[in-house]
Amino acid sequence: MRVLHFFKTYWPDTFGGVERTIHAIAKGTARYGVQSDVLSLSDEPERNTQEFDGHIAYKAKLDFEFASTGFSREVFGRFAELSEKADIIHYHFPWPVMDVVHLASRLRKPTVVTYHSDVVKQRILLRLYRPVMHRFLERVDRIVATSPNYAASSHVLQRYGDKTTIIPLGLDEANYPPPPEHLKDQWRRRLSRPFFVFVGVLRYYKGVHFLLEAARYTNADIAIIGTGPMASSLKAYANDLGLSNVHFLGALSDADKSALLDLSIGMVFPSHLRSEAFGLSLVEASIFGKPLISCEIETGTSFVNVHGKTGWVVPPANPPALADAMSSLVQNPDRAKVFGDASRERFEKLFSAEQMAASYRDLYEVLLTWRN
Repeated sequence: MRVLHFFKTYWPDTFGGVERTIHAIAKGTARYGVQSDVLSLSDEPERNTQEFDGHIAYKAKLDFEFASTGFSREVFGRFAELSEKADIIHYHFPWPVMDVVHLASRLRKPTVVTYHSDVVKQRILLRLYRPVMHRFLERVDRIVATSPNYAASSHVLQRYGDKTTIIPLGLDEANYPPPPEHLKDQWRRRLSRPFFVFVGVLRYYKGVHFLLEAARYTNADIAIIGTGPMASSLKAYANDLGLSNVHFLGALSDADKSALLDLSIGMVFPSHLRSEAFGLSLVEASIFGKPLISCEIETGTSFVNVHGKTGWVVPPANPPALADAMSSLVQNPDRAKVFGDASRERFEKLFSAEQMAASYRDLYEVLLTWRN
């Protein structure tokens, strides 16, 4: 069986949450004899078309970007060429150009789309795009939502409940080996007080400015791992607030991130808008058996983190609630341990890359049988 994954970006150009998911599916389903290809856009398609971890990352020339959407004339021909060799086409939504490519191709192969997120930010452009989007979603064979929470709260997915299934995102625990003691000792010396971690790209919807306000009301330290377009403004805001308990650590190696996750009290994840569709960083913390703090935004974050079981789910954009949640875990380590154990158990049950890959393998086989 041969599967073509199609998304706007992929390694080595970028390797964010969607790209990591594509990689995990391609790598995991290979164990079941599935051969995967990935097609995406690149400024340098010839240079960046490469073999990656057992599959080929193909590129079409990126002409320009507008409203976070990459456009390409070449991609129509590349898609036609690669889809001809594939048994199944696996789309990753949202990317409006992908919809147009599919509709223009008159494709007669089985199709599945992983619905990673609604179109949230580009509301004006959504009015123009909506007819194309629904025509695309009507024509694909199956839609995968990454959590029941998102499927229930998305007005778009509610229209396609009869062909929507749930496959949660998963991570490969092998990518998070136990950190060496010497590295943990280095971080213990640098962060000597109890601390929470935040991991993520510093974007507008991550709610980190609310976390900074909450930091004024807690005695715990907060280690912020990651960088992004809001890094400078957030650092300036922390300076204005006079926060000595917040540490901007920037982008770190996987080993350093693992060490900090292992040493932390838990994960605090203040994303306050639906642009945060799942929250893989919460799953990362679950691998290390850590309690979780997140906000109720009716997305996958409240599927990963179950209120009162794996941690606390608080109202969004609410610094006092974030501070209270952090303080409760600092003051009650036994409760934090119970939450952390449940978090680890939930990872093993629902969020491993192996389970995700097996679920997609099963779906691929159903699609082939149904079409044949």
